[in-house]
Order: sequence, then structure tokens, then C-alpha cells
Amino acid sequence: MIRRILRKVWRKLRRIPTRSAAASQDDYASKYEKELSIFNDRINIHELPLIFQYWSHTYLGPKFTPFGITDPDQFFFLYAQKFHARFPELPMRMVSIGCGNCDMEVGMAKWLVESGVSNFTIECLDINTNMLERGRELAASSGVAQQIIPMKSDFNHWQPQETYDLVLASQCLHHIVELEQLFSAVKNHLNPEGYFLVSDMIGRNGHLRWPEARKVVDAFWQELPDNYRYNHALRRHELQFINHDCSTEGFEGVRAQDILPLLVENFRFELFIPFANVVYSFIDRAIGHNFDATREWDKNFIDRVHARDEAGMLSGELKPTQMLAVLRVCDIETQLWHPKLTPEFCVRRTDR
Repeated sequence: MIRRILRKVWRKLRRIPTRSAAASQDDYASKYEKELSIFNDRINIHELPLIFQYWSHTYLGPKFTPFGITDPDQFFFLYAQKFHARFPELPMRMVSIGCGNCDMEVGMAKWLVESGVSNFTIECLDINTNMLERGRELAASSGVAQQIIPMKSDFNHWQPQETYDLVLASQCLHHIVELEQLFSAVKNHLNPEGYFLVSDMIGRNGHLRWPEARKVVDAFWQELPDNYRYNHALRRHELQFINHDCSTEGFEGVRAQDILPLLVENFRFELFIPFANVVYSFIDRAIGHNFDATREWDKNFIDRVHARDEAGMLSGELKPTQMLAVLRVCDIETQLWHPKLTPEFCVRRTDR
């Protein structure tokens, strides 16, 4: 009896719905099929609006520069180079979780080869065979077929057999249901001197806005001209901002809010760069295409939203929804973009 009560309390604390195993499996299977259909024919999964490029060059780049990072893709290349520099005679074994079309991984392989490093492999894991085949073709045409190893795998249930020097997670963790299982697998199969590299979303599940962020979004939304309120992703005009749950069909953002707390629990941070909350509602694919990155009003609007974001995050009112992080399994001193914005401080408590 006591054990049953404890299980119920634990589910409540962890926000895990009490459902039958069969119902959970059916829901997972449905989302799995939807996820496949969403990305089967998605050739370019990285295309972003020009206003996003304006924001990232103006504000994100300066956050990365002190750490030798120019952009999220180069972040992965940089730490592969760092590991090779520390262990130049060691064949580097890497694995990329949720690689999609392998664009980043092929680019990384080419960069390493052109830098004189060829003794490495990158296992590229994804559930989508169509995307993996595109990755295989891209690797061959780019001259790095020997280094790129596409592998179909459901990383919710990944059971690695090898030890890896680098584990790469580029915008994939927010698609994963079984985060605990995945992080345990990474923790147990990462070289003690290796890196777990993460570039991902850490906001609310389904990429919803938390209530405190929603108020700020609503206030800025009222300033937008009517033709700036068209949602290109959902193909609808939104007179008022609609807090859309992206996780209702596929795995998009399914457990985004659990990523950072679980990383804090399982790993040590060598580097932590958090960024963006409210501003993402205006520069992402849904709304961002409405803005003209050459128009002063548009840029000034994004400048003001970004400034409000920064002030809110530093005060603790708002929590970042994106991050770059270098994680280790050994004790290590943490490099921070801002001394106040520690991983622990940036966790958004769900009991607020």
C-alpha cells in the first residue's frame, strides 16, 4: 500500500501521467509514425528567417565569441579539435544522436579532414531511414564516406556497445521521450576524458510559453502590424498570440523542460551558454518570415524584445529556452557566459 502511494507521489512530482502501459505504447507509436512522416521529405531542416540571422549575428555571436565559438555547428567542430589536440594518437570515436540528414556531421567530418585529422568515425543515429540515406549520399559526395556511419536507431531505447570520445546532440534532445534512459547510456559510455556536446531547446514542453513569458509575448504582440501576425508554420492568421503545443502530434518539444534539470542531475558542466526566451516567438520559422531584416522598424522591434529577454533572464523572471553546453562525467570547473546564469539558476521550476 505504502509503495503504491509513493509511486503516485513520484509520478505527480515528475509530471508523468498515470496511464496504462498499452495506452502509453499506443501514444508513443502514433507519435513515432507522425515524426517519420514530418521529416521523410524534409531536405532542409535548418532554414531560418532572415530576421533570425539578424538577431543571431547581432546578439548571439558576441555571446559565443569569448569561448572561441562562431556558431552552433562550429561549436561541435571546435570540441572535436580540442579532443584531438589532447589525444592526437587516439582514433576518435564519435556518435551523433538524431542526426537527420547528417548535414552537420558531414560538415564536421570535412572540416576535420581538411585540418589534417582523418582517424575518426561519426556514428549517425536517427529513426528515419530516408534522412539517413540522404546523409549517406551527402557523405559520399563530400569525400567522407569512410568517416560517416549512418545507423537506424531509436535513441529512446539506445543501448550503446562502445565507449565514445564525443557524444553530439544537435537540436535533438527535445524530441526524446526517454531522457533518463538516454542520459544514463551516455553517462555510462562516455570516455571519462570525453565531451557530451549539446545544442538544444530547454523551454517548456511543446515549446509553449510559461505564463510569465506569455505576458511579455502578448504585450509585444499587440505592437505588431496586422500582416506580421501570420503563422507560416500553421498557415493561419493569429490576431492574438496562440500558445501552440507542438508536442500534440509528433515528438517536437515533448520533454523540453526536463532536459536541463536532468543534465544538472547527471553531468558536470564545462561550459554553459544559455539564451533566448520571448524573442524566439518573433524570429522563428512561424512568425519570423513576416519581418524584413533590412527595415529599421523591424530591427528595432527585435532589439527591444531581446533587451527585455536579457533583463528578464538576469533577474530570474524569465528562464532561457536555448543553450549550448559542454558536459563531462568528471569534476570540472564551469565556464559561464554570465556568472549569475548558472545551469541551476536557469532551471525553470514547474511549481511556480
